[in-house]
Amino acid sequence: MTESLGLRTTLEDGTLFVEMNRPEKRNALDEALQGELLQLFADVAADPEVRGVVLTGSGEAFSAGGDLSRFERDWDRVEFRAHSYELTQLISSIERLEKPVVAAINGLATGAGTQLALSCDLRIASENARFLFREGMIGFIPSHGGCVRLVKLVGLARARDILLGGEDLDAQEAFRHGLVTRVVPNEKLLDEARESLRLIFKRAPQAYGLAKRLLHLSASVDIESGLFAESLAQSLLVGTEDHKEGVRAARERRRPSFTGR
Repeated sequence: MTESLGLRTTLEDGTLFVEMNRPEKRNALDEALQGELLQLFADVAADPEVRGVVLTGSGEAFSAGGDLSRFERDWDRVEFRAHSYELTQLISSIERLEKPVVAAINGLATGAGTQLALSCDLRIASENARFLFREGMIGFIPSHGGCVRLVKLVGLARARDILLGGEDLDAQEAFRHGLVTRVVPNEKLLDEARESLRLIFKRAPQAYGLAKRLLHLSASVDIESGLFAESLAQSLLVGTEDHKEGVRAARERRRPSFTGR
């Protein structure tokens, strides 16, 4: 295990367990933790030892979003937009990462903490998980993708219910709305996240990474652009060693052995 000011990380059999470690602040994202996470995902992208990531929080919260202390100052509007963009970059970096990221949502998620969870490939929620959409209580709106990502994930009608309805969502309500992949007992949360990655690891890494990027792209482009992007991705994959190995394994009725090449 390695530990920094705001993170604890453990690498086990290709899975990097990442725990946001500010329990006294409900794992709120101050500048230090935000910077650590952004660097971590950049490192993960370049590290062949890491095949996938499980992201969770310490204590009783997943993440309470942006640290309120950042709002207790007089911001210049241009400076604020630049500062806000850095947090948007962190959240978007998870979607761009061509490796699987599973959110293990152990408790409260609100604000940018919700966006961290929603940007992950899969979202496994503990029975203790809660989603709060209370930005309006401090005169804000959900940002960093808080509106647009939610609409793309669950559709406009449900996004309206969630954001405009004003109700907090427990784990089962979040599942009903499509915010989480499934709900599990708290004591099984990390085991379920680990098992999700084990199943994902059966797939060729390059194919998984490109499928992830294409799904994200497909939510924003017309069908012709999407078809063209799929064709380009397929033309890249057809020459990989993993594709050839997958075809051989299918013919020989055995499990393929992928190398990422």
